[in-house]
Amino acid sequence: MSTGRGATELRLDPLFVRRTLREAGLRARHNLSQNFLADVDVLEGILREAEPVAERGVLEIGPGLGFLTGGLLAAGARVTSVELDRGLVAILRERFAAEIDDDRLHLVEGDALDQDLTGMVPPPYDVVANLPYHITSPVLHRLLGSPPRASRLVLMVQREVAERVAAAPGDMSYLSVFVQYHARARVAFRVSREAFEPAPKVDSAVLVLEPFAVEDRLDAESEDHLWRIVQAAFRERRKMLHNVLVRQLPVEPDRVDTALATVGIARDRRPQTVAVGEWIALAEALGPLPAGR
Repeated sequence: MSTGRGATELRLDPLFVRRTLREAGLRARHNLSQNFLADVDVLEGILREAEPVAERGVLEIGPGLGFLTGGLLAAGARVTSVELDRGLVAILRERFAAEIDDDRLHLVEGDALDQDLTGMVPPPYDVVANLPYHITSPVLHRLLGSPPRASRLVLMVQREVAERVAAAPGDMSYLSVFVQYHARARVAFRVSREAFEPAPKVDSAVLVLEPFAVEDRLDAESEDHLWRIVQAAFRERRKMLHNVLVRQLPVEPDRVDTALATVGIARDRRPQTVAVGEWIALAEALGPLPAGR
């Protein structure tokens, strides 16, 4: 798959990344967690997972130097890219001036967390993002927590985060329950820290999320009830579920016992062992909760 206009001259290696930044009077900014992809094989792997389609909208978060942007545009996608760094925005505007003039690329300068992410691209749309660790969880909540959701999300994230999101029961966290309630999640492939310039201290991974249809979700009130229970349980994720719920929720022990028995969850299970479907069943069995903890 083409990596975009001028792919052969780009070469996409650490030396080219350093030279491109230097010529623009820029350097990687540690405070923005900037690590630029410098491996063409990884780039092409991301594009294969993204499966860009001609005329389809793509929301790109963190385009950086625009290598992935070029691949998406080369496939005919209409791209909206959100970039915080003003210097990088200037590079992107110069490199993709023709695509901007043709209204195939819309550049948004600003913090992704300040944007209405699910309202930036008309549905159906996809998301491709290179997410710094410190914004991964809030971005996932914004992309998945409200409609219109993307059809497919291909996200470069810290390897540990990707594996936690896609974890099986036994290693679940609040984040993995939240994401897996909303979408099918899988780690497509792992990415060595050496694939970036400068190399970060940890490895990364490409996480693929495919959100479920609207009809497969609970109504808003039931979702709020579910998240109240799940959040309460994961405040003490290594403790016995029965004890945690009694301590963290305004509910009597006998009621918790009855609900757990109804759905077939042993009272000594730990929160990290409970699958999404079990949480949904438990929330229904517990029924409405009074205001409180």
